Amino acid sequence: MPFIDSKITGKVSDDKKEAIKTKLGQAVSVLHKSETFLMVGFEDNYDLYMGGNHLEQGAYVSVSLFGDASSEDYEKMTGEICKIYEEELGIPGNYIYVTYHGIHDWGWNGRNF
Repeated sequence: MPFIDSKITGKVSDDKKEAIKTKLGQAVSVLHKSETFLMVGFEDNYDLYMGGNHLEQGAYVSVSLFGDASSEDYEKMTGEICKIYEEELGIPGNYIYVTYHGIHDWGWNGRNF
Protein backbone atom coordinates (compact mmCIF):
# COMPACT_ATOMS: atom_id res chain seq x y z
CA MET A 1 0.00 0.00 0.00
CA PRO A 2 2.59 2.61 -0.91
CA PHE A 3 1.75 6.19 -1.78
CA ILE A 4 4.47 8.28 -3.40
CA ASP A 5 3.65 11.98 -3.43
CA SER A 6 5.86 14.47 -5.25
CA LYS A 7 6.04 18.23 -5.05
CA ILE A 8 8.06 19.40 -8.05
CA THR A 9 9.23 22.82 -9.20
CA GLY A 10 8.24 23.59 -12.77
CA LYS A 11 5.59 22.15 -15.04
CA VAL A 12 5.60 18.37 -15.54
CA SER A 13 4.00 17.10 -18.74
CA ASP A 14 1.55 14.22 -18.70
CA ASP A 15 4.09 12.12 -20.62
CA LYS A 16 6.74 12.73 -17.94
CA LYS A 17 4.25 11.96 -15.17
CA GLU A 18 3.42 8.67 -16.89
CA ALA A 19 7.13 7.81 -17.28
CA ILE A 20 7.90 8.63 -13.63
CA LYS A 21 4.83 6.69 -12.44
CA THR A 22 5.94 3.64 -14.45
CA LYS A 23 9.50 3.78 -13.13
CA LEU A 24 8.30 4.25 -9.53
CA GLY A 25 6.07 1.21 -10.05
CA GLN A 26 9.17 -0.82 -10.81
CA ALA A 27 11.33 0.76 -8.10
CA VAL A 28 8.83 0.12 -5.29
CA SER A 29 9.93 -3.53 -5.31
CA VAL A 30 13.03 -2.31 -3.43
CA LEU A 31 10.66 -1.80 -0.48
CA HIS A 32 9.21 -5.31 -0.95
CA LYS A 33 5.97 -3.83 -2.29
CA SER A 34 4.29 -4.27 -5.65
CA GLU A 35 2.77 -1.80 -8.07
CA THR A 36 -0.64 -3.46 -7.54
CA PHE A 37 -1.67 -1.02 -4.79
CA LEU A 38 0.80 1.80 -5.53
CA MET A 39 -0.74 5.26 -5.64
CA VAL A 40 1.31 8.11 -7.09
CA GLY A 41 0.56 11.82 -6.86
CA PHE A 42 2.15 14.87 -8.47
CA GLU A 43 1.98 18.53 -7.58
CA ASP A 44 3.97 20.54 -10.08
CA ASN A 45 4.73 24.26 -10.29
CA TYR A 46 5.47 24.03 -6.56
CA ASP A 47 7.67 26.64 -4.90
CA LEU A 48 10.57 25.02 -3.05
CA TYR A 49 13.36 26.74 -1.17
CA MET A 50 16.58 25.19 0.06
CA GLY A 51 19.17 26.98 2.15
CA GLY A 52 17.12 30.15 1.84
CA ASN A 53 17.25 30.06 -1.96
CA HIS A 54 14.39 29.51 -4.37
CA LEU A 55 14.98 26.35 -6.40
CA GLU A 56 14.51 26.49 -10.15
CA GLN A 57 14.71 22.69 -10.17
CA GLY A 58 13.88 20.65 -7.11
CA ALA A 59 11.56 18.02 -5.66
CA TYR A 60 10.22 16.83 -2.35
CA VAL A 61 9.15 13.19 -2.52
CA SER A 62 7.18 11.65 0.34
CA VAL A 63 6.90 7.86 0.47
CA SER A 64 4.22 6.38 2.72
CA LEU A 65 3.83 2.65 3.02
CA PHE A 66 1.84 0.15 5.00
CA GLY A 67 4.30 -1.22 7.55
CA ASP A 68 7.99 -0.44 7.55
CA ALA A 69 11.12 -1.24 5.58
CA SER A 70 14.76 -1.40 6.63
CA SER A 71 17.11 1.58 6.52
CA GLU A 72 19.03 -0.20 3.78
CA ASP A 73 15.89 -0.57 1.67
CA TYR A 74 14.98 3.08 2.21
CA GLU A 75 18.47 4.10 1.11
CA LYS A 76 18.17 2.00 -2.06
CA MET A 77 14.78 3.56 -2.77
CA THR A 78 16.22 7.06 -2.32
CA GLY A 79 18.83 6.18 -4.93
CA GLU A 80 16.13 4.95 -7.30
CA ILE A 81 13.96 8.03 -6.77
CA CYS A 82 16.86 10.43 -7.34
CA LYS A 83 17.86 8.54 -10.48
CA ILE A 84 14.30 8.63 -11.87
CA TYR A 85 13.79 12.34 -11.23
CA GLU A 86 17.18 13.22 -12.67
CA GLU A 87 16.60 11.09 -15.79
CA GLU A 88 13.06 12.30 -16.41
CA LEU A 89 13.16 15.90 -15.18
CA GLY A 90 16.83 16.83 -14.99
CA ILE A 91 16.63 17.50 -11.25
CA PRO A 92 19.99 16.82 -9.58
CA GLY A 93 19.92 14.53 -6.55
CA ASN A 94 21.22 17.26 -4.26
CA TYR A 95 17.97 19.17 -4.88
CA ILE A 96 15.69 16.27 -4.01
CA TYR A 97 14.50 15.51 -0.49
CA VAL A 98 12.93 12.10 0.15
CA THR A 99 11.06 11.19 3.33
CA TYR A 100 9.59 7.86 4.45
CA HIS A 101 6.54 7.28 6.58
CA GLY A 102 5.64 3.84 7.86
CA ILE A 103 1.88 3.57 8.42
CA HIS A 104 0.40 0.90 10.68
CA ASP A 105 -3.29 1.66 10.13
CA TRP A 106 -4.15 1.97 6.45
CA GLY A 107 -7.68 2.06 5.08
CA TRP A 108 -8.98 1.12 1.65
CA ASN A 109 -12.30 0.16 0.20
CA GLY A 110 -14.27 0.70 3.42
CA ARG A 111 -11.96 -1.25 5.74
CA ASN A 112 -8.50 -1.19 7.27
CA PHE A 113 -5.67 -3.62 6.78
